[in-house]
Amino acid sequence: MDTSSETKPRRSTVTELARNPRSVAELRAWHGLREEETLEPGLPIIDPHHHLWIRPGQRYLLDEFLEDASSGHNARATVFVECGAMYKASGPQAVRPVGETEFANGMAAMSASGLYGNTAVCAGIVGFADLTLGEAVQEVLEAHIAAGGGRFRGIRNQAARDESLHWDKQNPKDLLLDRRFRAGFATLAPMKLTYDAWQFFMQLGDLIDLARAFPETTIVLNHLGGIVGVGGHEGRLAEEFPFWREHMRKLAECANVVVKVGGLAMLRAGFDAALRDEPPSSEDLAAVWRPYVETCIDAFGPQRCMFESDFPPDKQSCSYRVLWNVFKRLARSYSADEKSALFHDTAARVYRLSPLA
Repeated sequence: MDTSSETKPRRSTVTELARNPRSVAELRAWHGLREEETLEPGLPIIDPHHHLWIRPGQRYLLDEFLEDASSGHNARATVFVECGAMYKASGPQAVRPVGETEFANGMAAMSASGLYGNTAVCAGIVGFADLTLGEAVQEVLEAHIAAGGGRFRGIRNQAARDESLHWDKQNPKDLLLDRRFRAGFATLAPMKLTYDAWQFFMQLGDLIDLARAFPETTIVLNHLGGIVGVGGHEGRLAEEFPFWREHMRKLAECANVVVKVGGLAMLRAGFDAALRDEPPSSEDLAAVWRPYVETCIDAFGPQRCMFESDFPPDKQSCSYRVLWNVFKRLARSYSADEKSALFHDTAARVYRLSPLA
């Protein structure tokens, strides 16, 4: 863990901060400047998207996640989503990502012991498999299922690509249209596996084409479709909003697509919350994010939407307590059944988790 107490030079733009995020020590001090009561503490939550990893200067494992989640919110269960963590060091390249599922299942087993509280962490697991292997990917998927201990639910084969984000990993061009990718994609539905879709909003047309081609495969759109406001997109959120809205409405016509509502606190999304001297309040963030969240829920309906934390990436802009307070503020106008769908039931249905996990 990075325990440095040194203060790094202030970042002047969101792009600069995205390239050089706050350290663990900086984040801890910054979050400490915002105290907020937990809203609706009894409302059951399934957090359908978070990561666990060890990266240079950043340790985020079960203890760190639970420290964030011990915020007064009633998180009953979570879904781990692939992030390149703990791949096997040897063996065939295609099968090495199964190590991540073994790792996540180990974290789940620790959580299930009851020694870490009442949250079933990693109750569902989404791993990585290279779908460009075509039909041969089935062997990898079977290995994931075996390693998942009954918790493996699907895969994410990232497609996000924008060369103006030159510090980011650049996935293959037009991946969602690739015939080999689609041959591998065709193996998911027969195995009752979901596909978590992570691409940027500029690529939503390709995802619409994919969803129409495979109506029997459940596609879980990550992070509201991939809002980007850094690199070549900095300062253009308002200008590019209509394009995003149009494509989200078209995607909503595909009944096999559900959406994770979140990811707007990621630095890559381009909002300026993380640049402030003090963390923004949940009221402030709700006001800024409302157009995106309401557009999405209006298009897909609460039964096809689920709020997500996307921690730790979203930790750069707000704490876990503040994040879920934002969602609760944005959901105030919905009925009790609709709120249940947004915070719990949609995730439970899509990832086949116990409704009362």
